Amino acid sequence: MTQVAQHLWFARDMEAALRFYTALIPGSALEWIAPLPADTPSGPAGSVRIAAFTLGGQRYRAVEAGPLDPFNHSFSVMVECESQAEIDRIWDALLEGGTAEQCGWLRDRWGLHWQVTPRRLGEWLRDPDTAKARRVAEAMLGMVKLDITALERAARVG
Repeated sequence: MTQVAQHLWFARDMEAALRFYTALIPGSALEWIAPLPADTPSGPAGSVRIAAFTLGGQRYRAVEAGPLDPFNHSFSVMVECESQAEIDRIWDALLEGGTAEQCGWLRDRWGLHWQVTPRRLGEWLRDPDTAKARRVAEAMLGMVKLDITALERAARVG
């Protein structure tokens, strides 16, 4: 059966990043890290490392092969959280050494972009009551770290 996995290219510190991510996100594991046993454009045999891991049950692969293209907003990892405490824990950990952005987005210290959201956000944004969906969207657009209580309030008011 054909399988799909996201692939991340790290310029440096891949192992530290993967150990951090897999310890932070429930349902995650670092499966393996290995040197590439052949010379590559990025360096001699053994200088490039590859890895396999899961985040929240999703399959990923990674390579550490020096700088190429930096991570950008075209690819991000979304973490859907059940509670504000979970949002706060994951947000605060990922933000250490990184940069906060609007609407629940942040860039971590390795440059990877994340969205830390309430699990119900998609449900609220696609609600058939378009006024409700708009209120939630407008509330979200005014936030940096998402606040479940404020989003629930926006969903209820009407």
